[in-house]
Amino acid sequence: MKKSHLWIMILCCLIPIVALGAVFLFNIPLSSVLLYGLILLCPLSHLLMMKYMGHEHSSADQHSQHQHHSAPAAAPTQEKPS
Repeated sequence: MKKSHLWIMILCCLIPIVALGAVFLFNIPLSSVLLYGLILLCPLSHLLMMKYMGHEHSSADQHSQHQHHSAPAAAPTQEKPS
C-alpha cells in the first residue's frame, strides 16, 4: 500500500467524524448540514474525479489516436433518371 493512499484513507475516515463532532458541538441543525452537503457533493466529486481519474497517455499514443484527415470526403452524387 502506498503511503499517500494510507493518508487519503485516514482523511476520508476522519473528516466525517470531525464534521459530526462539529454538528453536535455547535448545535448546527442536521437538515441544513445535509442540504449543503448534497449541494457540494456534485462539484466536489467532479473535481476529485478529474484530478485522480486522469488518463495516462504517451505522446505517441496521443498522436495516433487524434489524427485528423485534411482531405474532404466527397459527397455521393445521384444522377437524375432520363
